[in-house]
Amino acid sequence: MTIRIAEHRDLPAVVAIYNETIASRMVTADTEPTTVEARAEWFFSHTPNRPLFVYELQGKVVAWLSFKSFYGRPAYAGTCEISIYITGSARGEGLGVQLLEFAEHHAVKIDVDTLVGFIFSHNVPSIKLFKRQGYSHWGELPNIALMDEERFSLTILGKQLFTR
Repeated sequence: MTIRIAEHRDLPAVVAIYNETIASRMVTADTEPTTVEARAEWFFSHTPNRPLFVYELQGKVVAWLSFKSFYGRPAYAGTCEISIYITGSARGEGLGVQLLEFAEHHAVKIDVDTLVGFIFSHNVPSIKLFKRQGYSHWGELPNIALMDEERFSLTILGKQLFTR
């Protein structure tokens, strides 16, 4: 098991894992698969202070973790939105816990003291994962997403890593 900074060669695997989640309507508000070309700008927008990591298992990328600046205003510089995507065959194996713990440890290194996750309210496994790791319910955006003629709500979970 290795968690490392994503490299350009990882982009197809990152996109494949992302696309795998679309049909479930549990993880992303994208409704159609995307392409490597379409995700390239997003991929390269990651920086050392807002990184993208991949989780490798036996040499294969099976999950990824991204840090994204929250709301783009200076007062929020210490806050990041995190996203975790895990390939179906590796779910339920503890990778989510490992990636959340890794995110918290890495956040300190990049001067981030608050992490937030935006999770569909019907994605109970992800909400339970975040809550088990000490994230709190910070809000709800009711019926904000429309997919397949059905409305879905978004739960906001957060965790402050500072003690002051």
